[in-house]
Amino acid sequence: MKLTNRFILFFIFILLILLPGFLFGQDQKPVIKAQQITGKISLNGVLDEVEWEQASGIKSLTMVEPETGGTASLRTTVKILMDKRNIYVGIICYDDPENIVAYSKARDSELRGEDYVKFVFDTYLDGRTGFIFAVNPFGSRYDALVARIGESENSNWDAVWSAKAKINENGWSTEISIPVKTLSFNKNIDEWGFNIERKIQRKLEVDRWTAISRDIRLGQTSNAGLLTNLPDFNLGIGLIVRGSSNLNFSNSVDSDLKTKWHNSLDLTERFTPDITGQLTVNTDFAETEVDSRRTNLTRFPLFYPEKRDFFLQGADIYEFGMGLGYDIIPYFSRRIGLYKGQQVPLLVGGKLDGKVGRTNFSGLVTHMGEVDSLVPKTTLGVARVKQNIGKESNFGFLTTLGDPEGRENSFTAGVDFTYKTSYFRGDKNFLIGGWGLVNNRDSLSGDKSAFGVSIDYPNDLWDIYAGYKRIGNSFDPSLGFVPRKGVNMYRLGVDFMPRPNISFIRQFFFESSFRVVTDLSNFWESYRFFMAPFHFKLESGDRFEFNVMPVGEQLKEPFEIVDGVVIPAGPYHWMRYRVELETASKRKVNGQITWWFGGFYNGTLDQIELQLFLRPFSFLNFELSFERNLGYLPEGDFVQDLWAGRIMLNFSSDLQLSSFIQYDNDSRNLGSNTRLRWTFSPKGDFFVVYNHNMINDITDRWGYQSNQLILKLTYAIWL
Repeated sequence: MKLTNRFILFFIFILLILLPGFLFGQDQKPVIKAQQITGKISLNGVLDEVEWEQASGIKSLTMVEPETGGTASLRTTVKILMDKRNIYVGIICYDDPENIVAYSKARDSELRGEDYVKFVFDTYLDGRTGFIFAVNPFGSRYDALVARIGESENSNWDAVWSAKAKINENGWSTEISIPVKTLSFNKNIDEWGFNIERKIQRKLEVDRWTAISRDIRLGQTSNAGLLTNLPDFNLGIGLIVRGSSNLNFSNSVDSDLKTKWHNSLDLTERFTPDITGQLTVNTDFAETEVDSRRTNLTRFPLFYPEKRDFFLQGADIYEFGMGLGYDIIPYFSRRIGLYKGQQVPLLVGGKLDGKVGRTNFSGLVTHMGEVDSLVPKTTLGVARVKQNIGKESNFGFLTTLGDPEGRENSFTAGVDFTYKTSYFRGDKNFLIGGWGLVNNRDSLSGDKSAFGVSIDYPNDLWDIYAGYKRIGNSFDPSLGFVPRKGVNMYRLGVDFMPRPNISFIRQFFFESSFRVVTDLSNFWESYRFFMAPFHFKLESGDRFEFNVMPVGEQLKEPFEIVDGVVIPAGPYHWMRYRVELETASKRKVNGQITWWFGGFYNGTLDQIELQLFLRPFSFLNFELSFERNLGYLPEGDFVQDLWAGRIMLNFSSDLQLSSFIQYDNDSRNLGSNTRLRWTFSPKGDFFVVYNHNMINDITDRWGYQSNQLILKLTYAIWL
C-alpha cells in the first residue's frame, strides 16, 4: 500500500476513535454583568463617573504565567457599561507607576513587549470567532479578529473605537468606547462570550479572568466567560457612508510632474446585526504601507500579507482548511487589485457577509479596470460558507470565479473540515482536519486537484503535528497562492517544552520537525530536518537558541540563485546550523541577532540577521534591521545586503508620523515611505504619504528615481 494511502487511513482511524470523546466539552463559565446606562461617559482614562461606581464587575484576575492558577501579583478590576449604541470597558491596573513598562503610543502597535490589557468579545457565542481589543498605559490601541479558531489573531483588521489611558499613583487605568456598529453580533442571544488578560511585562506575568491554562489562548473563545445583561442595541438604519478623496502628485526621472485627484465611496449597510453588505466604488488604497523587502534564496515566490482594509473586513470567514500554511492559499486577496507589483483599478466591488444560525457566509464580487498592455477588464468573485458543528468544529466550502488576466473558464472550488476541542484528555487542545480543492482554466491540463489531512496537538508542554498535502501538477488557482505544484508534502513535528524548577530559566524548547517533498511519483525533491537541541528562555525574557538542520534538494533543472550564479541540476545534501540570541523586549533597547552557517548546495552560505529596537521616549521609537547573505559556490560567489529602518514619532494615539526606509544591493534602490496619520475623529482620518526613491548606478553614484506625494482625507457618516 502506498505511503499516501496509509497516511489517509491513519487519519480516518484517529478521527473515528477520538470523535465521540471530544465533540462536546463540559465547563462552568464565570459571569460578568454589564451595567446598562443612559448617561454619557466622557473618555479621559479615569473611571470617575457615578456609573462606574455603581457597576459590578471583575474584582481580580488569576495568574496564568508563570504560575498557572496562582494569585495575581497585582490587582486588576474590570467593569463594563452599555447603552443602546456603545460598549464601555473600564479597567484599573494597580501597580507601581515607576515600574510600568510602556513605550508605544501608535495605533496598531503589537504591544507584545510591554504592559497591556487585552480582551475579546465572542458576539455569536459560538466559541470560534471574536473581536480582540488591547490598550497599553499610554492609550495605544490594538485590534484584531480571532483567526484559526483562536490559534492566532488577524491584527491587520481595523475597527472604529476609542480609548484613553492614565498613569497615576496607584498604577494605570483605561476607559474604552466601542460603537456597537463596529461589531457584528447575533441579535437573538442575550449574552456574549468575554475574556480579558493583563500582561505585566517586567515580571513576564500574564493574568486572566478565565481559561486559566498555558495551553489556551485568549482568542479561544470556547473557554471564555459570559457577558450578560445586554441591552436592546439600536443600530439606527444601519448605514455607514464613508467617502475619501486624495490628491496625488508624482514624477520620476522619465516623466514630468503628474497630478491626479481620486475620489472613492464606500457604503456599509447592516441589514441585521449579523448580516452586513458593503459596496465600494472607485476604491483607493493610497494610504496602505509598502511591503517590507526580503531576500529569497529559494526557487519559489515569497508570500506577502494583505494590508488593505476592504479585504480585511470579514477576513476570518475566508480562512480555509487546516495545515495549509503558505503552501496553498486558495483565495489570496492580493490577486485582486495587484498584478506583478502594479495596481489595477478596482472600479466597483460588493461584499455580503454574516451569520445565520450556525452558518457563516461571505460573498465578494469585484469589477476591475483595464491596464494597458497588462490586464483587461475583469470580474472576479469569491464565496465562502462555513458551518459550525459541535462545540468548536466546522466544515465548509469555498469557490472563486474569474481570472486577473481575463483567462476563460477560471474557477476554484473546495471543501474543508476541522475538528477542534480544547477538552481533549480533560483540558488539552486537539485538532484534526481535512480538505480538498479543484480548479479549472482553459489553458490548464493535467491534475488540477489538491487535498490534505493533518493532526495537531498544540499545547504548552507538548506540541505535536503531522500533516500531508498533495498538489496536482496543474493546480494553479487564478485567485490563489500556490508556489509549488506537482508534489506530495509530508510533515511531522514534535516539540517538548518543559518549565524546569531552576530560578533563572523560564522554559526549555526541545524542537524537532521533519518535512519531505516528493513528486507525484514519490521520488524525493527536497527535505529538511530541523532540530533545536539547545533552546531556552530566561526569567528575564532573554532567549538563546542553537539549531541543526540537514537539508536536501533535487534540482531537476539548473537554478539561477542570483544573477550570473547558476547551480547545475542534480541532487544536493548539506548541513545548516543556527545560533540566535534575543534580548528581552521589555527593555528600551533590545534586539536579536541570528547567524545561519554551514553548507549550501555544493558550497557554503553565511546568513547574518540583526534587529535592533530603540525606544528612548514614548513618543520616539526606532527600528533597525540588517541582513547579509554571503554565498561561496563553485559557480560563483555572491553577497546580498538588505537594510531597513523605521522611525516613529507618536505624538498621541491619534497622531503618528513614521518613515520606513529600505535598501538592497540587488535592486540598488533606496526607498522611503513616510506616512502621517491623524485620526481627528473616530470616524475620520487624514493621511499624508510621501514616497521617495533613489538608485545607486553601476558607477556607484546616487541618482534620483521617483517621488510621490499623497494627501488623503476619509470620513464616515453613521446613519
